[in-house]
Amino acid sequence: MMGYDGGWFWGMHVFWWLFWIVLIVIFFSLLTPVPRTRARETPLQTLQRRYAAGEISTQEYEERKARLERDGASRAP
Repeated sequence: MMGYDGGWFWGMHVFWWLFWIVLIVIFFSLLTPVPRTRARETPLQTLQRRYAAGEISTQEYEERKARLERDGASRAP
């Protein structure tokens, strides 16, 4: 029988398993939604959000707001 021991057959069998696994992984990775990145907010917007959430006091908000407006840091990046 010319010395055929089936080695090539098993090599191709493994190749096809890997092919289908990779194909399935690619298919499902394309179906999963990509989370959107949060829009970058300005320092003034961050300050307003923290004040609205109650994380800082009114006095601290006013001081930081005045400093941001004075330094011009309230502009978008």
